[in-house]
Amino acid sequence: MNLAHLLLLGNMSAIFYIVVLVFSVILHEVSHGYMANYLGDPTARLQGRLTLNPLSHIDPLGTIFLPLLMWAGQGFSPNPVLIGYAKPVPYNPYNLAGKYDELLVAGAGPAMNVLLALIFGLTIRFAGAALDPNLMNAFSIIVIVNIWLALFNLVPIPPLDGSKVLSGILPGALGRAYGDLRRSLERMGVLGGTLIVLVVFYFILAPFLVILLGVLFRLLTGVSF
Repeated sequence: MNLAHLLLLGNMSAIFYIVVLVFSVILHEVSHGYMANYLGDPTARLQGRLTLNPLSHIDPLGTIFLPLLMWAGQGFSPNPVLIGYAKPVPYNPYNLAGKYDELLVAGAGPAMNVLLALIFGLTIRFAGAALDPNLMNAFSIIVIVNIWLALFNLVPIPPLDGSKVLSGILPGALGRAYGDLRRSLERMGVLGGTLIVLVVFYFILAPFLVILLGVLFRLLTGVSF
């Protein structure tokens, strides 16, 4: 196997990583919409967003440009650490009557990523010896991407889901105060919020989350990250 072949295999692995990332963020967003619809808010359903058609969810900045930019920033590594997002699935909080409904809608996205990581991670743990090495690598990428997305989205910084989850679990006046702060930060728009998240994420949180990613990957799969 020559160097050109190795480079081709590495790039194919990274491209598969990006494809998995795109479909994982789409499933993440669709889960928000299904939970909102289940709880009485049909906004996403009426806008045709409860679909797995990528054209309905792809955001040029968050789904395509950001992952490619991060991959390039890591020297086109065959095992990049990437984040991304799809177009947020809309919901109307005024249609959510329950005290914890907004928390459930926000938590549905990361919960889907956790579920995907569990399915493929436990498959590796209990059936890994019978898997083809290429399939094993593919399942590993799916686990890594979805653990990473769950950790990233649960960071309690607007506009990430973790900020809405934290608003829902903080008690009384503290929860209301944090909710007001969250909504004021969200008025900065997607681009402004994304910039804040990326700065905090990369300069403060990323080293710790990478360690946690490795620990969770090993717990699920039984093999080292």
